[in-house]
Amino acid sequence: MKNVFKSVLWSCAMAATVFMYACDNEDEPVAFTLVSLTAGDIDLNGATTATGVPADASIVATFSKEVSASDLEITLLQDYDNANFTINTSVDGTTVTITSEGLGSGALYELNLAKVVAADGDVLPATARTFSTAGFFVPAGTFAYWPFDGDANDAIGTFDPTASGVVALSFGADPTGAANKAAVFDGDATIVEIPNGDQLMNTSDFTISFWVKASSDHTDANGNPAGHFVLGLGAFYGMQFEIPGDFGSCKLAGRYELGNGETASEDLWFPGNGQDKDNGGWQGWDFVKDLTTTGGVAGLLKDKWAHVVCMYDGTTKKGTMYINGELMKSQDFNLWPEGDAKRTVVGMKYGGIEPDVVNELAFGFIQSRAGTMWDAEPWGGYDFPTSNHFKGSLDEVRIFHKPLTADEIRLMYESVAGN
Repeated sequence: MKNVFKSVLWSCAMAATVFMYACDNEDEPVAFTLVSLTAGDIDLNGATTATGVPADASIVATFSKEVSASDLEITLLQDYDNANFTINTSVDGTTVTITSEGLGSGALYELNLAKVVAADGDVLPATARTFSTAGFFVPAGTFAYWPFDGDANDAIGTFDPTASGVVALSFGADPTGAANKAAVFDGDATIVEIPNGDQLMNTSDFTISFWVKASSDHTDANGNPAGHFVLGLGAFYGMQFEIPGDFGSCKLAGRYELGNGETASEDLWFPGNGQDKDNGGWQGWDFVKDLTTTGGVAGLLKDKWAHVVCMYDGTTKKGTMYINGELMKSQDFNLWPEGDAKRTVVGMKYGGIEPDVVNELAFGFIQSRAGTMWDAEPWGGYDFPTSNHFKGSLDEVRIFHKPLTADEIRLMYESVAGN
């Protein structure tokens, strides 16, 4: 009987111990931790850098406790220039959603959870995670984008051609060799017409970036080399990129808004001869790269893919051209002659007057077919198969309403050229 009594006492003691231990565990506070960090179905909380994150993805951070929305510091660092990228955060209980207007493609980012405080006052240790976005490198802020991956539509906006605005367009290999990923222009009739072209260029800051491969097998009615109107928005009443038949130069002719509200045209022309304002070039040209010992402009553009970027920076009043990631031409409107109205330039602006030209961006010609200017000219009439239609391939056309940096342009070129 004694043994039974002792056994009961022992059992009761053990039960009390277990109960007290359980109570102690229930009272132990929950640690404030980052439970998960995702962009769609991609885990950003792993031991290695996550890759392939969509540039428009929302990032969702989930914590072990409710988060205080009033005590939150989260930053997103853009690796290539160490710039803080603008983000928005929203808190819903234990989750924080991080959004932006769109990251750059093919870029590395560092997300810093610099200060996250729980509703009960616990503070998360400072935490950082890195990830890279999908695709080739492109800085954020693209306004319109035609990738020409099997169609002629604007991949991010509304600047699509109508069904009748695409003529004789085919698709071929892009600069990386991928099939059916670039637009092919036959040099006779191919054209793509984009409505509302003025919205593309009416801006104080403007950048156009594209890959182009112009064919030297292109002749006029007399059998001589024909020029290439790669693209045009109302010709010089808007903008046009042109390569002459001898490949001795290239230019972006553009229309600019002046301080008095009027517009005037000016060529961002690159002859490749090294002649700037100090050695025989125009007064406003502060840099012209010398290509005379390396094959001239033809060495860059003739029968080969080239990456071209043309910009106007409204703050500095400078126009620049880059080819294959390198500065080729720079001109400064502040250096124009004293009293010249172009010293008052405030940005780019479409200035077309119908029926001479029509407000449509044309890929493959100097203007859309509805324009009547130069209709009778053998080099400028669309209906002449031997006029200066573009013959070659065009790819990755992007327009930005901001200037790009030299590093951004170089990385855009290297990202594609290295593949």
